[in-house]
Amino acid sequence: MLSERQKEVLRLIVEMFVKTAEPVGSRSLSKQLPYSPATIRNEMADLEEEGYLEKTHTSSGRVPSELGYHYYVETLMQDGTQTDIDMTLIDDLFDKNMARDETIERAIHLLSQLTNYTSIALGPTAKNSRVKKIELVPLYGELSVLLIVTNLGHVESKNITLPRGTDMDELSHIMRILNDILYDVPINQVSDKLRYDLSHAKIKQLMAYNRQIIDAFLDAFTQFTQSKFYLSGQSNMLYQPEFKDLDRVRELMNFFEKNDILKLIEHGDAGGLTVRIGRENQITAMKDCSVIMVPYEVNEGEQGTIAVVGPTRMEYRKVIPLLQYLAKHLSKL
Repeated sequence: MLSERQKEVLRLIVEMFVKTAEPVGSRSLSKQLPYSPATIRNEMADLEEEGYLEKTHTSSGRVPSELGYHYYVETLMQDGTQTDIDMTLIDDLFDKNMARDETIERAIHLLSQLTNYTSIALGPTAKNSRVKKIELVPLYGELSVLLIVTNLGHVESKNITLPRGTDMDELSHIMRILNDILYDVPINQVSDKLRYDLSHAKIKQLMAYNRQIIDAFLDAFTQFTQSKFYLSGQSNMLYQPEFKDLDRVRELMNFFEKNDILKLIEHGDAGGLTVRIGRENQITAMKDCSVIMVPYEVNEGEQGTIAVVGPTRMEYRKVIPLLQYLAKHLSKL
């Protein structure tokens, strides 16, 4: 249990280190606290012993540990902390008449600009949606577009190139069969139903007609259930003092370029804020980073996540209320 004085010292060390990226010493603290440097040194030594602070090799000052950052976020940051960012920038974005995906993409880009960190979003998936109608619309030549309409009113489209000489009357018959078989089937079960329920006479008929068409349908449904992924501001990390080492930068940039980054944010707390600091991310490239995640829900069963990735020396007081404010707007889409 930390004393009130220890809390005050820890809070100030975190906020000074976040601002300057320099280890904090007792003399600097004494200029802002009504205690002598000796008293502050004693408190800093106790905080280090308890695991809230760490001593660097290059300075007599201290820096927050992962435990110290967590204590700051969970205890020392007052409820209702206000960011100094002008929230009307977000309000203005959502006042524009844009499609949902475009709004999410622009919101993530704005988030990276406002925080100077890397921003990520998982768009809402349709895995809990049910098929209401499937339609194939010819465009020109062999090109058609497959439309999938769900019970939530969403329409997903995918271009399909039909085999040359496809009998359109026969194809219309196939679409009627598919609508009959797949009506009200959960989107995430459609592929399995088409792949493995081959005992169904109608499925056999479809498979015999043209495997290429069925494969195109399978691919469309598979993509429909996958999370849409948005990433912005990767290069912002290059301007952080923690990432001056070329090898560390290369490792981090390689990580951002891989889809494995989805694993970083897809298992956050569905009920609210998640903060993972340093080694909690269990990914080598992220050992010096913090990830803050907030979920948003558009419709029942459709939940996405927005996140900010930055150094452990992140401006938590700025980022957390900003993320929560943005998530509330996304939930209104």
